[in-house]
Formats: sequence, C-alpha cells, structure tokens
Amino acid sequence: MKPASETKITLPKTNPQFVKLERMEKMKTQRQRRAKRAGFTLIEVLLVVAILGVIAAAVVPALLGRQQAAYEQQTRNNIKNLQNILTMYALDHDGTYPPGGREALSSLTSASDHHGKKIGAYMDATPKDAWGEQLYYEYPTSKGKGDKPAVWSSGPNRQNEDGGGDDLNSWSEQ
Repeated sequence: MKPASETKITLPKTNPQFVKLERMEKMKTQRQRRAKRAGFTLIEVLLVVAILGVIAAAVVPALLGRQQAAYEQQTRNNIKNLQNILTMYALDHDGTYPPGGREALSSLTSASDHHGKKIGAYMDATPKDAWGEQLYYEYPTSKGKGDKPAVWSSGPNRQNEDGGGDDLNSWSEQ
C-alpha cells in the first residue's frame, strides 16, 4: 500500500478542479524553468570581460595621445593670449613692453599707464601653461624675430630649455 503523500488523485479531464490543477502544474514547471535560467554562466561573464578588455586596449592609447596634443594646444593659446595682453600694455605705455623677465609679468595684474594713472589690470593672475607652470617672458630679447617680447613654456618635461627642445614658444609659431 502506498503512503497518502504518494497517492495521486485522478479527476476526469472535464472537471473544473482538474483544469485548475493542471494550470497550477504548468505554472509551477514554468517557474522552475525560469529559476534555472536566471543569471549568467561563468563563460558568458568571462566573454564579456574579455571583449571589454580588447575595446579598452584599443581606445585608451588613442585617448592618451590626444590629451598631450590638447595640453600643447592649450599652452599655445595661453602664449597667444599673453602676447595680446602684452600688446595692449604696449599701446597704453607708448609702445614699450614691460622690461625684464618672468617677474615683469606681475606688472600686468595691477597696472597704471605711462603717466602713472591707475588703469584696470590686464589680467587677474600670471598665466600658466597646461601643466601648471608659469610662462616664461623676456624683453628685450635675443630670441625670435623683431622687437616683440619672447614668451615660452617649459613644455611637457617642465624643464626650461630657453624655448628649445620640447618648449613651446612664441617666436617659432609666428
């Protein structure tokens, strides 16, 4: 004799209770199938990680090279802006630029004209290159062409080579 738990009740297929019981069985098997399918296999996860690694290996070097070029372009723009500021200074001072080296740039942050009359500052702070170093300035200069002041950045290696080497300067870009 079978225990009561193993006894199966058989109802006629037209009986509404049988139809209800049959639907419940189908739902139970569907839930079990979904539960088995939930989640990813280890192989699927490793495959996705490998694909992302290949994409990163292709993209990252290209982005790093662009960053260096962007820093250089930003520094060239800062040099040109400083040259424009120095030209404005010269216009207010009978065509003369501030004489001296880097320290002469501080005269552009609080200015007066050639008569000693206080005028607005030409800039808020001394300009820096994209690497955070202050720009170099020299007037009168032996560098470059003409009577314009020399402006340069120490470049990516942050070592002043007087406008040579990897330095970015105003006279080779004119």
